[in-house]
Amino acid sequence: MTEATASKPNAGGLHDWGRWFGRPGRSLTRRLIWLASAWIVVALVISALVLTQAFQESALRRLGAMLNETIDEIVVGASRTPQGEAIPQIQDARTLRLLSGKYWQIMEVRPDGRLVSLARSTSLWRYDLALPADLPARLDAAFGDVITFNTTGPKDDAETREPLRVAASMKSIPRHEHPVIFIAALDRSDVDADTRQFARVTWIAFLILGLGLVSAVFIQVRIGLRPLFDLRDEIADVRKGRSARIGRSYPQEIQPLAEQVNRLLDHNQEVVDRQRTHVGNLAHALKTPISVMLAEAGTSEGDLPELVRRQTKIMQGQVDHHLRRARAAARAAHGLGETTPVAEVLDELAVMIEQVFRDKNVEIDWRAPDSLSFLGERQDLQEILGNLIENAAKFSRRRVRVSAGGSGLGQMILVVEDDGAGLPADQRDTVMQRGARLDESAPGSGLGLSIVDDLTRAYGGRLMLADSDMGGLKAVLELPAAQVD
Repeated sequence: MTEATASKPNAGGLHDWGRWFGRPGRSLTRRLIWLASAWIVVALVISALVLTQAFQESALRRLGAMLNETIDEIVVGASRTPQGEAIPQIQDARTLRLLSGKYWQIMEVRPDGRLVSLARSTSLWRYDLALPADLPARLDAAFGDVITFNTTGPKDDAETREPLRVAASMKSIPRHEHPVIFIAALDRSDVDADTRQFARVTWIAFLILGLGLVSAVFIQVRIGLRPLFDLRDEIADVRKGRSARIGRSYPQEIQPLAEQVNRLLDHNQEVVDRQRTHVGNLAHALKTPISVMLAEAGTSEGDLPELVRRQTKIMQGQVDHHLRRARAAARAAHGLGETTPVAEVLDELAVMIEQVFRDKNVEIDWRAPDSLSFLGERQDLQEILGNLIENAAKFSRRRVRVSAGGSGLGQMILVVEDDGAGLPADQRDTVMQRGARLDESAPGSGLGLSIVDDLTRAYGGRLMLADSDMGGLKAVLELPAAQVD
């Protein structure tokens, strides 16, 4: 139990990390480019720092070797005479020129820890080298060895003091009571300048290299993922009804996915075909008995035949309603469908419904772009718009207005309005129910808006009712639109 509990933080962290990289909505292209770019940047930055540090250390080692030679010279040349310390004769003109940048100094460590200068190079003039306070202790711990460190040059003005690289060693010399420290120093301004120049050139070169690598990664990812983009576009064409299957050949890593999509499309087609067959069989099985009942009841008089006729018509309307709904659901579930020009359907319906309501002189004013198409079957769009326009004409005074247009989101908006008395807001939900009729004097079964709502939902759309600026009711319909190139 304890082990399982202890392992949860790591597992959760890995899970969260993986979930972040696989979060829906994130671009796979951007993810690959960012990951590769981040690795390139980190690798180049570390490489630049390492190379700059290595260059500086190499230069300082060369400087240290020169300092060691100077210390060896002053150790060999140092001696004690009755008059004091003899100044070593070093064959280097820089040590004879004042404040030249190359210095040496011999110092004695007194028992109380003080450092006393015994001799210095001419280049130091009247100054002593600036030494760290813990230098005697460090040299004593490494007696006989050379240690190096950085300090500043011997000038009164701190701003003009040159940076120095210093080497020091503590040794014992004959006829000398206390340990002696031999110190050599060199101006490291050139080394620092070379290091900065090397760093500048390295960073510029690595920046150019990084930009080139990131560009190469971008091109590689775009080219490498091109088959995925092509597959996405081909699936979109299938979804929009432009093609029935995925027909291209893809790389071996993606081809199985394309084949599985084709198998899924074939399976959906089989399901839709079986559904349509069952719906057709059910229509024939139910309509024939209902027709017989209506025929038999139509030849008789009385309350019972009248009741049979009325209830049989209701049954017939309900059967037609559910059969239409089942057919629409099967077609919509198929996902491919055909594309239907909206303008053609509106033109046909306007002519037909104006003829039906010619006694009222109903005028149907419709507007729709020629390029606008419904992503579905023609008979379903005729059913939807026919019910809406007929309902509007039925309750209008004279005018019905229909407008259609794309919404830019793969959908289209159709608006049907009339100049009738309208419908109160509290009754709009009621008229959407199957068989509901607010005006019993008007002809119809009360299934029109219910059929429209069911068919619209089957296609993933929606129907809304509102007040029209013409004075009557406004029906706003949202349906899938076929994109036209």
